[in-house]
Amino acid sequence: MDHVSVILLIVGGTALLSLPLGAYMKWAMDPAPGQAMRWTGLFRTLGGSSAEQDWKRYLVTLLVFNVIMFTGTFAILAMQQWLPLNPDGQGALDPTLVFNTAASFTTNTNLQHYSGEASMSYLSQLAGLMWLQFVSAATGIAALAALARGIAGRPAFGNFLVDVQRASVLVLLPLAVVGALLLVLGGVPMTLQGAAEATTLDGAMQTIARGPVAAFVTIKQLGTNGGGFFGPNSTHPLENPSFWTNIVEMSAVILIPMACVWMFGRIVGRTKHAAVIFAVMAAFLIVKLAGAIAFESAPTAAFAELPVSDATGNLEGKELRLGATTGPLWAVLTTSTSNGSVGAMHDSFNPLTGLMPMAGMWLNATFGGAGVGMINMFLYIVVAVFVAGMMVGRTPEYLGHRIEAKEVRFAVLALFAHAVLILGGTALFAATPLGQTTVQDPGAHGFSEILYEFSSAAANNGSGFEGLGDGSGPWNIATGLVMLLGRYLPIILPFAIVGSLMAKTRATESAGTLGVEDATFGTMLGLTVVIFGALTFLPAAALGPLAEHFSLP
Repeated sequence: MDHVSVILLIVGGTALLSLPLGAYMKWAMDPAPGQAMRWTGLFRTLGGSSAEQDWKRYLVTLLVFNVIMFTGTFAILAMQQWLPLNPDGQGALDPTLVFNTAASFTTNTNLQHYSGEASMSYLSQLAGLMWLQFVSAATGIAALAALARGIAGRPAFGNFLVDVQRASVLVLLPLAVVGALLLVLGGVPMTLQGAAEATTLDGAMQTIARGPVAAFVTIKQLGTNGGGFFGPNSTHPLENPSFWTNIVEMSAVILIPMACVWMFGRIVGRTKHAAVIFAVMAAFLIVKLAGAIAFESAPTAAFAELPVSDATGNLEGKELRLGATTGPLWAVLTTSTSNGSVGAMHDSFNPLTGLMPMAGMWLNATFGGAGVGMINMFLYIVVAVFVAGMMVGRTPEYLGHRIEAKEVRFAVLALFAHAVLILGGTALFAATPLGQTTVQDPGAHGFSEILYEFSSAAANNGSGFEGLGDGSGPWNIATGLVMLLGRYLPIILPFAIVGSLMAKTRATESAGTLGVEDATFGTMLGLTVVIFGALTFLPAAALGPLAEHFSLP
């Protein structure tokens, strides 16, 4: 299939599927009053309360639940050598790696400084990491549903423990069952047996790692997680055997983030507004896809003298059994969301191709992670509405809520924190032996390796540029802290914004109110995202991918 057909099949097909899924997610996450009690039965049997919570109580419950997630998984990883379901006898993990991995999967980042088949027991993979891939994604979906209720003018945010139950059982689990069946049919292993011993054609013995791969891979994609069962992630033939499993996995990456936009619009009662937001996100996605594929059509400098390079573009680091196009396509999709899975070696991309995934993580609002991508876009909406109101000399209003200096300060602080986590960490490691001694390549490319790692951690993405010795103690601790801050600050501050809006008297919309359902608003929102991203990250891009591109012969 050609480039356009593959993009239409994956992006266009998934966009169509996201419409009914968004309607279903609204029904599941925000049922009508008569339906609400039907879906809290499981939680009530566990002795919980389904009482409505204001934004502060909802947020505290969310954070406490995530602390429990982190602590439980930390314990499983730290003691895996003594626990069951370890048929291959995996040993103890380095304490800094345990911290990094627990932080990574708790925050829906799934940055991996290890190879799963060589480091993790089946219990660690299933009861620790795969469980977190469900509940961390459910946390993001629950947070978005609560935020939307506040914007819609509800008196309370809902109940976090009920919401996370709904997201896990009604949304993620059914989709994961369907996805896992499709992958098993496509040849992905699903077993609790240990590694297989096979005899090769020349008579040698080969040990082939396997395990409950299909279940793990499905939720890694659907939950915008990205943590691979195997070290090579979705380039591994047992995680991604064929063209059709490749299609299923790439579509799964963006399905729920797309549907979250429609869920948000239905909860606030403004589907046309959701359509404008969806269009802005889709426009950014298409620009990055077109750029990545075009830039990767040029030959890599390493193959410049080979006659095959001019006809085929950059084949370095690609899985040719899946097609050369799917490498840059996967890279853009996975970094437009907060999914860290990879379908090619990002370190082998041409410099400007590598810039496209970075831009996705810097802007962090092209559909984004499950739930939190729309929350990140809400921050840009607040800034865009405030700027537009000031331009026309009116008090800025968003869906009847007056946006004032307090809300804008919170929004800017969240956007600024994202930039500080990326650029601050990059500056520290690029200027000291902490990072200088761990890069594979000197100069601009080595800087890009460091920049990408902190971009991935701060955006809760989890993909890696590779070529970087990131398995050391300093990298484990630094990126672990960045992942924690990068996850919870962009949830805490938007909650504070909506809590502040809910405390005010809601204004009645009139003919003079800023419209949020037309192309003018969409253009204003898009420009706000571009201006913030360009002004903040262009200098770093100039030192990394741009400098490398212009230095090539």
